Amino acid sequence: VSMFLNTLTPKFYVALTGTSSLISGLILIFEWWYFRKYGTSFIEQVSVSHLRPLLGGVDNNSSNNSNSSNGDSDSNRQSVSECKVWRNPLNLFRGAEYNRYTWVTGREPLTYYDMNLSAQDHQTFFTCDSDHLRPADAIMQKAWRERNPQARISAAHEALEINEIRSRVEVPLIASSTIWEIKLLPKCATAYILLAEEEATTIAEAEKLFKQALKAGDGCYRRSQQLQHHGSQYEAQHRRDTNVLVYIKRRLAMCARRLGRTREAVKMMRDLMKEFPLLSMFNIHENLLEALLELQAYADVQAVLAKYDDISLPKSATICYTAALLKARAVSDKFSPEAASRRGLSTAEMNAVEAIHRAVEFNPHVPKYLLEMKSLILPPEHILKRGDSEAIAYAFFHLAHWKRVEGALNLLHCTWEGTFRMIPYPLEKGHLFYPYPICTETADRELLPSFHEVSVYPKKELPFFILFTAGLCSFTAMLALLTHQFPELMGVFAKAFLSTLFAPLNFIMEKVESILPSSLWHQLTRI
Repeated sequence: VSMFLNTLTPKFYVALTGTSSLISGLILIFEWWYFRKYGTSFIEQVSVSHLRPLLGGVDNNSSNNSNSSNGDSDSNRQSVSECKVWRNPLNLFRGAEYNRYTWVTGREPLTYYDMNLSAQDHQTFFTCDSDHLRPADAIMQKAWRERNPQARISAAHEALEINEIRSRVEVPLIASSTIWEIKLLPKCATAYILLAEEEATTIAEAEKLFKQALKAGDGCYRRSQQLQHHGSQYEAQHRRDTNVLVYIKRRLAMCARRLGRTREAVKMMRDLMKEFPLLSMFNIHENLLEALLELQAYADVQAVLAKYDDISLPKSATICYTAALLKARAVSDKFSPEAASRRGLSTAEMNAVEAIHRAVEFNPHVPKYLLEMKSLILPPEHILKRGDSEAIAYAFFHLAHWKRVEGALNLLHCTWEGTFRMIPYPLEKGHLFYPYPICTETADRELLPSFHEVSVYPKKELPFFILFTAGLCSFTAMLALLTHQFPELMGVFAKAFLSTLFAPLNFIMEKVESILPSSLWHQLTRI
């Protein structure tokens, strides 16, 4: 060993440390990229998935898995339900709002995944099995599957042109003569919906098209309502016509809200909820809450919350944060953190703080947008409850309502971070809700555009292998630099280090030589 060390030159040490630094640096760059994209360490993932079974790690868990299969299935069902993607009840209009943003900025605000989910929703709500019997509906059934926007718009125009064809029906008046009654085929309501959503470039144009869709959709709904009990085919058609009518009326109410006719919008939403109380999938009450907050009708907002903020009903950021806003409104104008620290919180202030903590626990991403610590983007057409996408959708429409209440944002700023001291870490249990789902980051990255930095909760700690490779890269790079600058001195240090490293081995070899006979040791060395 000593002879080998004496033959090594400083160039060898420079090459050794430089190569080690380069390799560890490449591993560090790859690990960091993999962690930023997938949220986990590649080396750790490979170790868990491939090396652990080889070392027998699976056997230790097999008994636990068999004993707790029911609990695992329940938790899996819970995680699947919490990671379900929902239609955004306040989604914008593609032609009048999303496309205008693209024209101005050159950026696409919607992802392919988001638009694909919308296409699936349209096929579910606006089509049925009997569409092939009507030429216009058959065309629209294909249009909802079309990816190209211009092809969809052309198909909608084609469906409307087909309905311009007139059918003549013979009506005998006298035995010797007949007259021809001209009868128009019913207009295609879904074609007007597509044009209003994607072709109209202003909200006023979209409203005009939706009014035409309402006229056609109302007629189809009344006809199918009379025939719904004649068979399953008529029942499915009536269900489709009901979805079309509710969608049109809701979008008309949203048009009125956009155009400043807020009271008219509130009336339309209330009438729609009374007419179709069982259709909760559209979440019309969230549109109603936003419009009532714009009117500053806080008593009506409280009445709506009393109905929908129930323990048996699914929650949303709109419900939780609106409840917090109403309670904060009662105390925020006189709230002072210095005075509260001296005298303590009053009962009303405590209720407001608890409501804020409840809202933040449900969706911890919202405060950064309300406090303008993160920039807003256009909300997507679908949201993930408790995720960053829902936070963007809520803050986009409700930030103005929080600003209108004096001191509400100040109270939120002083209290929202206290929520995280109440939640068990590492989120194995929730405080007021189920534990925060771990799948939100992946789903939000699919829903939100690439130019937006997705908010992640909880903040993930850097994996051990990233820290290890960073330290190894820095250490070897420093050794390479020192060896290059001071070759003789570093050569002495390297030889001393290696001699010390091999000292136990030399000691063992000396002991073995002293114990074994010299003839036996000579034969072993020859072998």
